[in-house]
Amino acid sequence: MRRFALIFALWPGVLVAGDFQKLSGEEILTALAGKKLEYGAGVWQAFEASMITQYFSGGPSVGRWAVRGDQYCSTWPPADLWACYDVWRKGDAIRFVDDAGGQTVGVYAQ
Repeated sequence: MRRFALIFALWPGVLVAGDFQKLSGEEILTALAGKKLEYGAGVWQAFEASMITQYFSGGPSVGRWAVRGDQYCSTWPPADLWACYDVWRKGDAIRFVDDAGGQTVGVYAQ
């Protein structure tokens, strides 16, 4: 089962810099709602204001997203399990961090 539909795209230069700022729940909503992130190699994810998220990596996938407390959470059918992540931002880069410290970075699509 897929718990997490963001790929691990560790971009040199983006992760080296240490001044990412952790986002609050309200800041996560502002940072993601109505936006699209690119993860490299043609992989992207869109976060609709309706709380639907679309992910593309060679094929489409549709899930749901939410903000719970100060974390981004998502679920991807047919699973009903929600996975949650801290969200950090530096300029156009958004970093998702899971509870084990795994990181995924995307940048806003132009």
